[in-house]
Amino acid sequence: MTYRIGVLSVQGDFAEHIAAMNDLDEVEAIGVKTKDAIRSCDGLIIPGGESTTIGKLCRRFGLDEAIGALHAAGTPIFGTCAGLILMAKYIVDSDQWRLGYLDAEVKRNAFGRQIDSFETDLPIVGVEGGQARAVFIRGPYVTRVEPNVEVLATYADKIVMVRQGHLLGAAFHPELTDDRRVQRYFLEMVKAAAQ
Repeated sequence: MTYRIGVLSVQGDFAEHIAAMNDLDEVEAIGVKTKDAIRSCDGLIIPGGESTTIGKLCRRFGLDEAIGALHAAGTPIFGTCAGLILMAKYIVDSDQWRLGYLDAEVKRNAFGRQIDSFETDLPIVGVEGGQARAVFIRGPYVTRVEPNVEVLATYADKIVMVRQGHLLGAAFHPELTDDRRVQRYFLEMVKAAAQ
C-alpha cells in the first residue's frame, strides 16, 4: 500500500520535506496548498519557514479548516520548526495565530538568529539505531508540556521533539540530513492511523 503524505507548500522548505519523504518506500509525498489536496492526505507535514507567514496564508485560503478536519479525524500531523510553533497551543510572548492543537508552549527563535544555526546528534525516543542528526535553524524549543504530551528528544536540557497521539513536533529539520529515521517514525504513525 502507498500512503499519501502531504507537505503544506505555501511557504518554507517544503521541497526538502517532499524529497525526504519520497526516499521511503510506501510513500507518495506531494505538495499541498488547497483544501481538497489537504483532505486527500493520509498524513500532513507542516514545514519550517516563517510561522507568521504560513499562518496568514493558511487562514487566507481556508487551509486551517482543512487541516482542522484532518486533526479531528486523527490523521497524523508533523510540524517542524515553524510547523511546531503553529501546532502549539501556547507561544511565549506572542499572540500570533496558530492551529493550537498541541498541549505545549513553545518559544520562538529560542536558539538565536540565523547565524547561530547548528547541527548536533540527538537520541530520540522511538527512533532506533543510535543518535539522529538534527539541524537547528532559528529553531524554537518547547518550554512546557501537559502530561499527555510525550517528550521524545531534548538538547541542552531543552525539549526539542514531542508527540501527542497523532501529533508530532520537532524544533529541528530532519529533512536537511540524509538520515530518514524520523521520516520513518512519522510513516509508522501514518500506517497505524490508517488501519
